[in-house]
Amino acid sequence: MNILFVCSRNQWRSPTAEKIYKNRSDLTVKSAGTEPSARNRLTAKNINWADLIFVMEKKHKQRMVEKFPFETGQKQIIILHIPDEYTYMDPELVEDIKTKVDEYIQK
Repeated sequence: MNILFVCSRNQWRSPTAEKIYKNRSDLTVKSAGTEPSARNRLTAKNINWADLIFVMEKKHKQRMVEKFPFETGQKQIIILHIPDEYTYMDPELVEDIKTKVDEYIQK
């Protein structure tokens, strides 16, 4: 399964999620950001590649749908409701991501 994690700048939250799940043999994961300043910017190609998309906040889904209406039309986009108040691999962030994502990607 191809999973895409999205936040604003692809600096802390989505790269943390990518790192958590990157070594699972049943998953291929990527991360991207919605802002022009993002480390890895969200593209139509990312969205088309993904089987499942997790966004950290509602605004990320809104930006995706506005910018890529055709690509997001049939995609399952899950809002994790994780605010931008963590640093990369923050233990609380890791726990929050695992708790919310694992129910969608059972082993």
